[in-house]
Amino acid sequence: MLKQFTTEQTDRIIEMAWEDRTPFEAIEFQFGISESEVIEVMRSELKSSSFKLWRKRVNSGISHKHAKKRSLEMDRFKCSRQRTISHNKISKR
Repeated sequence: MLKQFTTEQTDRIIEMAWEDRTPFEAIEFQFGISESEVIEVMRSELKSSSFKLWRKRVNSGISHKHAKKRSLEMDRFKCSRQRTISHNKISKR
């Protein structure tokens, strides 16, 4: 059974799932849903062709959708290239 999410939450789940660098564990941490539930959300919200394309990419051997497959130990889910954010403004170089 899928949890009920707002439109904004559903959009964020799809965005996070679509990104190659965001592991399923990050989605589970933030929204409390497992990988199989993420797949259900993607299946119900995406067009059939988009869902198939996403599943093919996630199931490929180069996917990093699981934290265990990454070489880095993470204590939080943040891209190493993400800039420091302060007061809702992205810091400039």
